[in-house]
Amino acid sequence: MDIYCLSDICGSCHKYATCQTMNGSQKACFCNLGFTGDGTGFCEDDDECQNATNICGDRSQCYNMVGSFYCICDSGYRSTGLPKFQPNDGTECTDIDECKSGQICGPNSHCHNKNGSFYCSCQRDYTPTSGTKHFHPDKGASCKENPQKFCHNNMGCMTQAVNKTLENMSNFTEPQSFLKEIAKQTSGELTSVEVIAYVEALSRSASTLAAGKKDFTVKPSAINSTLSKLVQAVNNLVEKDELVAWSRMKEERREHTITKLLHVVEEGALSLGSNCRTSTEIDVRATEMGSVSVVFVRYDSISDILKPSSDPGVTDYSRYAGTGEINVNSQVIAAAVKPADVYQLDHVTFTLRHKEPIDTTADVTKCAFWEYEADSLQGRWATHGCKTVSVSSNATTCTCNHLTHFAILMSSGRANLVAHHTILTRITQLGMIISLICLFLCIFTFWFFSEIQSTRTTIHKNLCCSLFMAEFIFLVGINMNTHKLFCSVIAGLLHYFFLAAFAWMCIEGIHLYLIVVGVIYNKGFLHRNFYIFGYGSPAVVVAISATLGSKYYGTDRVCWLSTENHFIWSFIGPACLIILVNLLAFGVIIYKVYRHTAVKKPEISHYENIRSCARGAFALLFVLGATWTFGVLHILHETTLTAYLFTITNAFQGMFIFIFLCVLSRKIQEEYYRLFKNVPCCFECLR
Repeated sequence: MDIYCLSDICGSCHKYATCQTMNGSQKACFCNLGFTGDGTGFCEDDDECQNATNICGDRSQCYNMVGSFYCICDSGYRSTGLPKFQPNDGTECTDIDECKSGQICGPNSHCHNKNGSFYCSCQRDYTPTSGTKHFHPDKGASCKENPQKFCHNNMGCMTQAVNKTLENMSNFTEPQSFLKEIAKQTSGELTSVEVIAYVEALSRSASTLAAGKKDFTVKPSAINSTLSKLVQAVNNLVEKDELVAWSRMKEERREHTITKLLHVVEEGALSLGSNCRTSTEIDVRATEMGSVSVVFVRYDSISDILKPSSDPGVTDYSRYAGTGEINVNSQVIAAAVKPADVYQLDHVTFTLRHKEPIDTTADVTKCAFWEYEADSLQGRWATHGCKTVSVSSNATTCTCNHLTHFAILMSSGRANLVAHHTILTRITQLGMIISLICLFLCIFTFWFFSEIQSTRTTIHKNLCCSLFMAEFIFLVGINMNTHKLFCSVIAGLLHYFFLAAFAWMCIEGIHLYLIVVGVIYNKGFLHRNFYIFGYGSPAVVVAISATLGSKYYGTDRVCWLSTENHFIWSFIGPACLIILVNLLAFGVIIYKVYRHTAVKKPEISHYENIRSCARGAFALLFVLGATWTFGVLHILHETTLTAYLFTITNAFQGMFIFIFLCVLSRKIQEEYYRLFKNVPCCFECLR
């Protein structure tokens, strides 16, 4: 009520009121904003927090004060403005992510944020001291090592754990509640024995599903709900986060457990489907009337659990599995009908997309199925009854004469060398160091022993120098691929010096041929042409290759020639040509030598010289030829065997050359003897 009068009444206004002039001359007392009353007798506080509904909005609390109010964000939320704010001033309450603050849950735990709060759970192989799966650190709970971490390896412990799980699940007699509880208990990270126990519990669910048939008949919606709970429980057991638990199982136990799970899903779905009364009308030529249950299941992540590479029971592996690793390269699908004996399934055709694109020229795919007996539930991959219809880089089409769990097995024509990378690297490093030492000894021998100087030692000296440079650059720079230009230069130098080594090997064959046929030549002229061919021809090849494809010098992995567009053949081609020329030359040499000795006996010294030269030339051809023969084989058909053969022969070829050209040479043995005979420790070794 407002008080109006002609006299000045402003002096009688309440302390929480204000005197205002009305209608030009009349004055009155009005309660201030936030108060209610007559302005003179009383002005009471208006409690906005009580009189208004949710005035501060969600995620905040209203706090009244005399004549006003303010809002504060709920615990677990943060104000985007001032801590105390008014509605509609632009301030919002946003969730505080407590998990970003570090190890708020303590060691060996996971932090899970939620609106206004958070909760903690333990990492795999740890269990909360609170006894509940989720806990809050404020209550003193923490994570301790789970005593059942390795329980799956102990039959007694595993049996006890399985029985305890079955006992806990025995209270759930309704199908939906039974499966809902399993889905709930398997929602977090599981140990291996927990996976085994809950799969065993699911296998006992057949009787529970059978007991629910009456409800399913009356309430068809219960079928979809129960099936959804079954799928959720199975997803929890085979999702990618649980692959660690599966991988810890012994192979036989893992195969038995996953087979039991696949069998349970199929039988459970068929049991539910037999009570479904949904009808679909299609036009078919019917020979008999009736109903059928059809189940189709797709598994996205169990291909890593169903590992075929270590399974000796896979049928016909030897026919299609190369030395590359065999793996499941698709999703696993399952199809089943009930009753199964009514339908003749001669041509079941399906197409599965590959998880990773394949190289159809090198990789081999095979249509396979998971075969098992219902009584033993010990599964294995098999291929009988299935044929491959077509293969592309992204998918494979199969046809089978039965229904079961299908997948695409892939055998890579290229070996998976990741596991061997460290070993191959160590072999290369050790072999290269030994080879460099041996090549240095060869160069020293051919350069400073005056008694053995000849055209042949000149050839060997230059060959060893070329190979020394190639192997030194290889050892130091093969992995320096961070700078493209520098890597290309390294690749170009390797290309040049390896070709130079082959060129001098070719010169060795030519020189031997000239000796055998008895060609008289000028030594200086011959040496000059040898140098031109030995160092000039590789330069021409590298120059042409760099002009036509400089971008192929150096790759993302190593500083060597790229295999893209067959550029590697700019080295392999000339190398193979030189090997072929030497083989032809040696064939002619052998023919002429034996033909000559059959007619008349040659001079002993001349014959020994030819034999010594031939032995050295054959040794070089064998060492360099065998090395790059394995290299070509590895490029054409990459396997673990060819990788090791090429690595060993390539890394140790300097050592082999030292053995064949120096250690086994009678003349060089005599030079070593004269050099070291005055050294006491060496004299005993050389006697």
